Amino acid sequence: MRPTYPAAVYLCIFDGDRILLQRRRGTGYRDGELSLPAGHIEPGESATAALLREAREETTLALAADQVRLALVQHGRADGDTYIDFFFAAELPEGATPAIGEPDKASELLWAPADALPADVIPVIRHGIEALVRGETYTEYGW
Repeated sequence: MRPTYPAAVYLCIFDGDRILLQRRRGTGYRDGELSLPAGHIEPGESATAALLREAREETTLALAADQVRLALVQHGRADGDTYIDFFFAAELPEGATPAIGEPDKASELLWAPADALPADVIPVIRHGIEALVRGETYTEYGW
């Protein structure tokens, strides 16, 4: 039997040298820690479509496909799971203000320097952000 891995998308939205993070809550996974706006790719959905949906649901930002670019793929093992993660990068559109779209899943949005992340960023997410900031396009975590 061939292995299959769940796939997730992550939004790395930048405002200059700052990146948008969200504090998780109520999900049962790493609640209280910082992550990126993210989510699973649903059956029948492309990675880009999933990213745009998650951006809208979690940050209220209505981004278009031409405003985002795939920046990094991460094959990672963390917390007992193995994932293929797609990190998309985008600049905050002029005049846009992100807001918490799912208050039952996030308690806070905050901007942090992309090259000096807060200590409580989930380690696998930190690894991906740091690789992206270094200009890498592929990385592995937890192997």
